[in-house]
Amino acid sequence: MNWISNVVPPKVRSLLRRETGENLWIKCPESGELVFHKDLEANFFVVPGSGYHMRVAPKARLDKLFDDAAYEEIATPEVPLDPLKFRDVKRYTDRLKEYRLKTGTSDAVKLAFGKLQGMDIVAAVQDFDFLGGSLGMAAGEAIVTGMTAAVERHAPFIIFTASGGARMQEGIFSLMQMPRTTIAVQRLRDAKLPYIVVLTNPTTGGVTASYGMLGDIHIAEPGAVIGFAGARVIEQTIRERLPEGFQRAEYLEAHGMIDMVVKRGDMRATLARLCALLTRTKPIEHAAA
Repeated sequence: MNWISNVVPPKVRSLLRRETGENLWIKCPESGELVFHKDLEANFFVVPGSGYHMRVAPKARLDKLFDDAAYEEIATPEVPLDPLKFRDVKRYTDRLKEYRLKTGTSDAVKLAFGKLQGMDIVAAVQDFDFLGGSLGMAAGEAIVTGMTAAVERHAPFIIFTASGGARMQEGIFSLMQMPRTTIAVQRLRDAKLPYIVVLTNPTTGGVTASYGMLGDIHIAEPGAVIGFAGARVIEQTIRERLPEGFQRAEYLEAHGMIDMVVKRGDMRATLARLCALLTRTKPIEHAAA
């Protein structure tokens, strides 16, 4: 019996209860370790004990990437909101409103232009919290716009991917973003500009089948799931047991699918070094994060 709920009068009960904020402690999905949320934020959302890399919001990612957290957001053209008038348990337009309110962004990809150790770069961040980072018309348009901006400003293009694949509510319009973004990647190549892909957890489906695996250099965060179809679907199709760690970043690095696995704390310095190497530019070492 809970004596506070069943015995103590309501007015006294309210004095005994202590209201605490939500999410003060975060549980590591891998080890079960509880981490105080401020300690997790201070460690850039990497669990100190297990090293598990948790999801990061686009703004926090961009603040950490650019010098002094200073950058210019790049606007993207508007696209038709609901071309198929799609509805499942709720209207697609209502679902979009819900996620826009939840994330504070218009869609799954955020673009920015700024300096990384003194070098101009254009960056894109895919937000898994917005409909699973799904690739729809707005996301595809944002990526094409970002790559076009990189060509116009003659700057390297860096993208942080996180996606469950194509957005089913947009059907063929979503699938068309795969060839569109592939053509945009070719424009970067024609301009001889670096294209660096940072694969975060998870990156799957149509994203890995297009711009996600077309970079000059592919980096992954530790433990990130990277693939096209899910492991269970593959096992059911080939009727074989998959190797341990299949589709994890470390397994893909060992088998030549990606170039390197880099911890989040070392990511900024690694990206700066690669951009300097590929553009033959000397970075400004003292530029602050």
